[in-house]
Amino acid sequence: MIDMHCHLDLFPDPEKVANDCKDRKLCILSVTTTPKAWIGTKNLAKGNQKIKTSLGFHPQLAHERCAELEVFDELLSKSEFIGEIGLDGGKKFQSHSKVQKHIFSHILRNVQKDGGRIMSIHSQHAATAVLNELKQYPDAGIPILHWFTGSASELKQAVSQGCWFSVGPAMLASQKGRELFLNMPHDRILTETDGPFAMVNNRPLMPWDVELVFSPIANLWQMDINVVKQKVISNFHKLLKVGRKNE
Repeated sequence: MIDMHCHLDLFPDPEKVANDCKDRKLCILSVTTTPKAWIGTKNLAKGNQKIKTSLGFHPQLAHERCAELEVFDELLSKSEFIGEIGLDGGKKFQSHSKVQKHIFSHILRNVQKDGGRIMSIHSQHAATAVLNELKQYPDAGIPILHWFTGSASELKQAVSQGCWFSVGPAMLASQKGRELFLNMPHDRILTETDGPFAMVNNRPLMPWDVELVFSPIANLWQMDINVVKQKVISNFHKLLKVGRKNE
């Protein structure tokens, strides 16, 4: 199983969750929300090559942590993956749009200069703005739009720009999420949980709960569930082959 977007460091007992992921042989992209969190979060992956720690700067925290941009730059060369980054146009964060855009643009520019990365990107209420920024930095790497919630036209644009998509049980629990999913290319689909923020049955999703996404995908694609699992694994290996920065 592959969880391409979870916040390992934000579970109540992250060490236990990391050990459980190791026992279950899960592949995890452990995204961070601030640059300063990267080193401590990376320590959770010690002894487990299947957990990769992603250097992030969450847009909802941009206005509070803008001084950490320098820390991001210092750590960039040490991180294979980037995320969670992006923009958030929600009502609570609209007044911080300028600082969000400044940080997102800065990150994309520097990632592009450093050879590109696989990037897990937040685009809630800001899909068009995110896509416009990505256009400016075409060699920044491969963008994975995590839990995409934009419009059908924004999805079409994202597909045309080469974006990938990580989808989870919480996304496919909604009618809109399922409708969007049906228009995403099969060969650019990855699985995620967004735990512990995403919830199912009033409980936070754990990384191994990524298993819950396969049944709805199988129903929507009208495929055998084992075929779906193999497709996701194939997509994952394709992503690593074409998008990861050489170590």
